Amino acid sequence: QVQLVESGGGLVQAGGSLRLSCAASGSIFSINVMGWYRQAPGKQRELVAVINSGGSTNLVDSVKGRFTISRDNAKNTVYLQMNSLKPEDTAVYYCKAQIRTSLIYSTDYWGQGTRVTVSS
Repeated sequence: QVQLVESGGGLVQAGGSLRLSCAASGSIFSINVMGWYRQAPGKQRELVAVINSGGSTNLVDSVKGRFTISRDNAKNTVYLQMNSLKPEDTAVYYCKAQIRTSLIYSTDYWGQGTRVTVSS
């Protein structure tokens, strides 16, 4: 059994900052790609940022220069530092991780989501 637990969401004014965390626990052999997605009201879920086990990152253009993704492999945790937040960043943010639970089995797991609201 694997769980992803997110934390760090909340209400912030435009221009403010938040740091999201997502910790994976359970029967984990290894973790490859970890990432953050978001879903705004009435919109489809979209990719925000991903990071692989080696630390290489990729961020969507709309957050480049404002958001940073990082991970602590020893803690099986991925972070999303969000600075200069805008009202359009308002969404539920979901963590996703590609987790290997054995030598032959790997699948994607999702967190429950954490809400971020940016007021203007």
